[in-house]
Amino acid sequence: MSEITSLADMTRCYGIILGTKRFDACLAFYRDTLGLPVWYEKPGLVCLRFGDGYLMIETGGHANRDTPLQRKPNTENPTMLRFNVQDVEATAAWLEKRGVRVAVKTYDWGTVGTFIDPDGNACELKDADDPFFA
Repeated sequence: MSEITSLADMTRCYGIILGTKRFDACLAFYRDTLGLPVWYEKPGLVCLRFGDGYLMIETGGHANRDTPLQRKPNTENPTMLRFNVQDVEATAAWLEKRGVRVAVKTYDWGTVGTFIDPDGNACELKDADDPFFA
């Protein structure tokens, strides 16, 4: 084995673990509504493919306390899941047809579409053709 110079040298797969209160609703959202394929399942968690990594949905989190089905404030969850897609507007329209409300905004640096999961966690679409990703 060569010398380790960073954690990236040892990492085989990157992942995100999302603790949820509304486990069944969040699993259905990410698996069925968004279409992320199941990698494996264990009691209390399901691991979904998320690009080259994974998104693990687990029990034990909390939902938005103040207003159900609205975005959690950053003090409760400052993290946002980003989906870099080919076409933000087309993907937002596809999600809208599946019952997901998406707020599309265009800035001088690009277009994004923001939506939330059943626990109030923020997700965002971003144009994958942005020169930044090249």
